[in-house]
Amino acid sequence: MKYIGIDIGSTASKVYIIGEIDQYFVIPTGWNSKETAQKIKEILQEKYNINPEDENVKVVTTGYGRVSVPYQNKNITEITCHGKGASILSNKDNITVIDIGGQDTKVISVVDGRVDDFIMNDKCSAGTGRFIEIMADKLSLSLDELFDLAKIGKNIKISSMCTVFAESEIISLMGAGEKKENIARGIVSSVITKVKQLASRKLDDKELFLTGGLSSSPIFLELLNEEMGMEVSTNKLAKYAGAIGAASIAKEKFGGK
Repeated sequence: MKYIGIDIGSTASKVYIIGEIDQYFVIPTGWNSKETAQKIKEILQEKYNINPEDENVKVVTTGYGRVSVPYQNKNITEITCHGKGASILSNKDNITVIDIGGQDTKVISVVDGRVDDFIMNDKCSAGTGRFIEIMADKLSLSLDELFDLAKIGKNIKISSMCTVFAESEIISLMGAGEKKENIARGIVSSVITKVKQLASRKLDDKELFLTGGLSSSPIFLELLNEEMGMEVSTNKLAKYAGAIGAASIAKEKFGGK
C-alpha cells in the first residue's frame, strides 16, 4: 500500500508519499487547481510509477484546492493536516504551529497530537508569503536575493498594514535613496511583526514550530526568533507539513496502524 498526501496551496502544491521509502515533491499551483491535480497525477505515474487511482493507493487531499482532485479518497482541512504534520515533524504532541502560507497565516494549537484551537489571518496578504513575493518583485529581486539583503540590512519601519499602501511606502523609500538592503530588512520585519501580533493571541507554554514556504529561510527564522523572544524551531520538510499530515491521515484511515 501507498498513502499519498496532496496539499494544493495558493502558490505551491506539495505531495508526500508514504511507502517502503517516503518520497515527496513540490510544483507551482498555477491558475487552475484541476490542472494542477492532473499534473500531479502525471508526475506520480511517470516519475514514481504510482497510479493514484489504483486500489492499493489511498489519497487524502488538503489545502486551497483540495476538492479539485478527482482521484482523492478523502479531503481534510489544512488546519487538521498542518497540525498533524507539524506534530510528526517536531516529534511533539503539544506544540503551537505558525504556518505562513501564500494566501494566509495560521497559528494552530496542538494538544495531545490533535488540533485544539487555531486563529487565521486571511483578510489581507500582509503578513503572508505573498506579501514578501510582491515586495521582492517591486525591488526587482528574487526571494532568495531579498532574504540575503535582509540579512545585512538595518531595520526600517514599514508601517502600512495594507499591501497596496505598503507598496507605495516602499516606492517612496526607494525614491528617497534608502538602501535596498534596509528596505529588504524592513519588508521581512514587517511580516514578522504581523505574525507575532497574530501568534501572541494564542501563545502559551507550548513550543513554537514554523511551517510553510518561509520555514526554509534561515534569516526569516532567525529574525522570527528575535522578534518572538523565544525559540521557534522548524524542520527541513516543514513546507510539506500539510502533505505529511494528509498522508499520515490516509494511512490511519485506510491502512490501520
